[in-house]
Amino acid sequence: MRSRRMLLLAGAGGLFLTPAAKAGEGRRIEVWRDATCGCCGGWVNHMRQEGFAVQDNVVGSVAPARRMLGTPPDLLSCHAARVAGFVLEGHVPAVALRRLLATRPPGVRGIAVPAMPVGTPGMEIPGQPPDAYEVIAFGEGAHRTFMRFRGSEPA
Repeated sequence: MRSRRMLLLAGAGGLFLTPAAKAGEGRRIEVWRDATCGCCGGWVNHMRQEGFAVQDNVVGSVAPARRMLGTPPDLLSCHAARVAGFVLEGHVPAVALRRLLATRPPGVRGIAVPAMPVGTPGMEIPGQPPDAYEVIAFGEGAHRTFMRFRGSEPA
């Protein structure tokens, strides 16, 4: 009887989580970023608000982490991350990360938002319209478009 009650209570606890928290539940993102970059802190906050647990590694240089992760040099931005065996580079929206985790496309090692488009999570600038940009998948073969966005919204 006790184990049945515990199961029911555990199941009911999930009813009070937002869909965003449920989607990120149990997913730990390990991030490497420079201490002087405020937009990276904004991206970390975005991921936490979306329900991901973030280990925020503030480092003197992100280059060693990128070498360890195997991030392609033509896709660099301002921070690097790893989650569930995938590599992230730059201001990847949580929506794109959830899609990556749900679909696990064959041959994809990671996704990136090269440069720092205005309106991406952490790069919101009041009074500036958000840029249109692509989230790029990389791994086996040529880089390819994974998703398109305008700001934080899929386009």
